[in-house]
Amino acid sequence: MHGFQTGEFDVGARLRTMRQAAGLSQRRLAELSGVPHGQVAMIETNRSSPSVASLRRILGGLGVTLAEFFEPDRPATEEIVFRAGELRDLSSLLPGAAPGRSGRIHLAQVGDARAHNLQILYERYEPGADTGRTRLEHPGAEGGVVISGAIELTVGDRTTVLRAGDSYLFRSTVPHRFRNPGNVEAVVVSACTPPYL
Repeated sequence: MHGFQTGEFDVGARLRTMRQAAGLSQRRLAELSGVPHGQVAMIETNRSSPSVASLRRILGGLGVTLAEFFEPDRPATEEIVFRAGELRDLSSLLPGAAPGRSGRIHLAQVGDARAHNLQILYERYEPGADTGRTRLEHPGAEGGVVISGAIELTVGDRTTVLRAGDSYLFRSTVPHRFRNPGNVEAVVVSACTPPYL
């Protein structure tokens, strides 16, 4: 998987710089993140391309979101209204975000999630899109409403297919996964606190 090793962004160097700035060893960051020590070393040397779940877990040990990791110099804003074209595209933060890849997930964030401790996303799942076999798991709660299409939601040992008008709300510490089982795009509007991506 090419994952985060796309374009000019050097994931390994960025992680190493942030870890060192926090005064942490690779081993200590691994302990704080709940991942094997070797995984941090492999990512920092670009010998391994992490999944969203594993990179997010490591960044959690640093107290940093994926958005801050990939766009560290983005200025804070006090905007209240965001037009359709002003949403922050987070799609490039996901594995397999290369153009032309089928089954992509497109994520657009409303405003500055960190400043408000609330992440609101406009999500589009192409047919076959899947957050992955490694389930997502993070502090907080999340909920959403399916606007169109269908989403298969797995939370813990429960799997349910949600269709337009259906909604969900759960504690995100329970391992979870989203997948589009249909042959048309699925659209979801979701919220998560604290911000995950």
